[in-house]
Amino acid sequence: MYRLLCSLTLLASAAVGALASDLKIDVTLPVECDRKTQKGDSIEVHYRGTLASNGNKFDASYDRGKPFGFQIGAGRVIKGWEEGLLDMCIGEKRTLTVPPELGYGNRGMGPIPAGSTLVFETELMGIKGVPKPESIVTKATSSSEQEATETGTGTAEKIAEKVEEAAEVIGTMLADTDDAQEHNEL
Repeated sequence: MYRLLCSLTLLASAAVGALASDLKIDVTLPVECDRKTQKGDSIEVHYRGTLASNGNKFDASYDRGKPFGFQIGAGRVIKGWEEGLLDMCIGEKRTLTVPPELGYGNRGMGPIPAGSTLVFETELMGIKGVPKPESIVTKATSSSEQEATETGTGTAEKIAEKVEEAAEVIGTMLADTDDAQEHNEL
């Protein structure tokens, strides 16, 4: 029974840890388009980066008057950007909340302290080789639908998945424990 409780505790901790390190994507200006960003695209993004802990700005392309360009999937930016800027339309705006595991981790980077959660307000300005639309067509969605769409799976659903995984492991452990007891009784 002690092994079972220890295993449950470890599984619960893993589930919470998995949720804590998730990238949060809030689409603040949803846009309709035929072509969204993909791995391998060279894109230009305007952004404003702040620390989640105190809201202090540490960098902004807007201040320089020029968007930041890079290739998605080439490993030139933090993982939070590699993931958070995929499937995005030109003109779309997103706020990315990037946990340390998908940012700079446990190392400081200039004005960014080690272990920081970062918040980026982003705006996709262009995709190389993709014509800019003549006009930006925004989508009308409810905030709850929008949140479920942006995050892929809601927090409650993620917890339910982790609980289901834990239940399977526990079922296996109990079956193994029952088998061992049956053999001890022989």
